[in-house]
Amino acid sequence: MKLKKRRLYMLALAIVICGSVALGGCASGGKTESGEEALSEEENTSGEEALSEEENTSGEESASQGNNVGEFSMQDIEGQAYTQEMFADYDLTMVNVFTTWCSPCVNEIPDLQKLWEEMKDQGINVVGIVLDGVDSSGNADAEVVEKAKVLAEYTGAAYPFLIPDKGFLNGRLLGINAVPETFFVDKEGNIVGETYSGSRSLEEWKEVVLTELKGVAQ
Repeated sequence: MKLKKRRLYMLALAIVICGSVALGGCASGGKTESGEEALSEEENTSGEEALSEEENTSGEESASQGNNVGEFSMQDIEGQAYTQEMFADYDLTMVNVFTTWCSPCVNEIPDLQKLWEEMKDQGINVVGIVLDGVDSSGNADAEVVEKAKVLAEYTGAAYPFLIPDKGFLNGRLLGINAVPETFFVDKEGNIVGETYSGSRSLEEWKEVVLTELKGVAQ
């Protein structure tokens, strides 16, 4: 049964990736009234209801700009623990918050993997946070974690996919209304620069990262 589910997840991911390559973002909370995880037709054809054009092209000021992420402990989808110390080895860490049901989120993961491969030697790290990996009480959702594992395998992502802790990264992950959402953290754990709503291409993300890296260096 588990193998059958895994194959269904793979098929669903193939449909998601092939069917919506031009989308910018999704409204968070993508469950239908029946409880099934799915994108509405409106969400699957346009990210405009969740993102303004300005948010999707230039980023917006982070509500937490200048704040430190604080102490936390999260596990990745394989059960490995991560704390705030994960930021110390890199000048800048891109934190990409996504959900398993969001097609724009899924579509950009291969580009984020390429960005990580090409820029990690320049002091850049990439971390994914699976926002739907927990319920409203902060308890891990085993089915979503399994989907995230399949997603990592399907997209070739080798950077960590983290499951939110019960504190939702000291509140930073609360109130996110559109995914993907991306923000940056320096080696001291400070949230820096801008928060970016919506997906982008590899070249667009490279430009963003270099801009944010210059800001950290100043």
